[in-house]
Amino acid sequence: MFEANEILVMAMLGSFILLIFTGYPVAWLLAGISVVFSVGAILLSQYFDVDTYFLTDWRIFGVMVQRIFGQMSNWVLVALPMFIFMGLMLERSGIAERLMLSFIKLFGRFRGGLGVAVITIGILLAASTGIVGASVVLLAMLSIPVMLEQRYSPAFASGVVASAGTLGILIPPSIMLIIMADQLSLSVGNLFMGALIPGVMLGLLYIAYVIIAAIAYPKLAQPPKDLPPITLKLIGEVLLAVIPPLGLILAVLGSIFFGIATPTEAAGVGALGATILAAMNRKLSFAVIKEVCEKTTLTTAFVFGIFLGATAFAVVLRSLGGDEFIGGLLRGIPLPPEGIVIVILLIAFVAGFFLDWLEISLILLPLVGPVVSALGFDLIWFVVLFAVALQTSFLTPPVGFSLFYLKGVVPPQIKTKHIYMGVIPFILLQLLAVAMVFIWEDLVLWLPRIMYG
Repeated sequence: MFEANEILVMAMLGSFILLIFTGYPVAWLLAGISVVFSVGAILLSQYFDVDTYFLTDWRIFGVMVQRIFGQMSNWVLVALPMFIFMGLMLERSGIAERLMLSFIKLFGRFRGGLGVAVITIGILLAASTGIVGASVVLLAMLSIPVMLEQRYSPAFASGVVASAGTLGILIPPSIMLIIMADQLSLSVGNLFMGALIPGVMLGLLYIAYVIIAAIAYPKLAQPPKDLPPITLKLIGEVLLAVIPPLGLILAVLGSIFFGIATPTEAAGVGALGATILAAMNRKLSFAVIKEVCEKTTLTTAFVFGIFLGATAFAVVLRSLGGDEFIGGLLRGIPLPPEGIVIVILLIAFVAGFFLDWLEISLILLPLVGPVVSALGFDLIWFVVLFAVALQTSFLTPPVGFSLFYLKGVVPPQIKTKHIYMGVIPFILLQLLAVAMVFIWEDLVLWLPRIMYG
């Protein structure tokens, strides 16, 4: 039989899962459920002979306030609004447009070349913006009309754009990795370094698939006509288009990897660098600065709203003994340690069909992280593995945010079924990347070990 606190833990988790489908904002759900179950547990312990673990008096609300204050005073999280500002300003800088035009001229002559160009630009944007919504919308608006004009399959074009845009959540500097580092008290630099190879590897898997699929099934991607010949001038144009984002990437990631700056300081460098690039391209104006600042404020408020709700949720869940209960359930699974990790990854994958990566990172990761550490696994490896698994949440219906972003900007001839069919191969490639990182830990640990010993 379950104890009273264990029943409350299961009811609390079940209530959150069910109420997600009501459409109410997640931040309010988390906070509301926390208040309801904390009050309920206190009343049960005071008026009935029931053990509700540590949650037995009203001081829990003081603990919530203290924990929230501690979260808000964490300097690591200062990097979030600056990285968001950097991504939004870079979107306005015109760099992606120049990259797309140059890459189309260079790669577009080859079968599947437009898809390769989109994914390559997606990798560059991922390493310089880290904002999935901005990347998906920008890539879609720049490339989808061209790909349809060149007789690309609508499903194939949709899958390429949606998957290329999601790379920003994994390839550093990644907002998701910053939040995960904060949740488990890990080094952001180590996580950035560990995620670099898996992120680039996933992009290369996408490119390999596009090339093989275009050759094996010519109807998916027709080669364009009437392109100028490859000349030194064309190659020079491509290099000039690539240098600005590469310079920004080196300034941000290089300063972190080589110990010159902390992630928070590097985020400030990135925000300034993106503003300078916008000015150099004559895209900077008061209206642009105002729009970018407003969107940065809204996005940051959304993220921190969920942070506050998740913090309250975690305080109540742990006060009810949720850590011990869930840890006991996982350790009680009749599988070896590797099998338990696979079960956790499956839970994260299934949760990605219904929840955003942010809710999963804030609720599930802190619960399973200590269990994985107790099983003897390296937490840097596990967090990067977990992040690769969460990459699928952007592409899996019904709550795949990249699918929503894409549907909002594509031409009318691209239907929802085209988008769903197009992303299936890329979801399978993401699962392949999860398997590769699971089997070969050095894909994550080699670079941090070389750089930091």
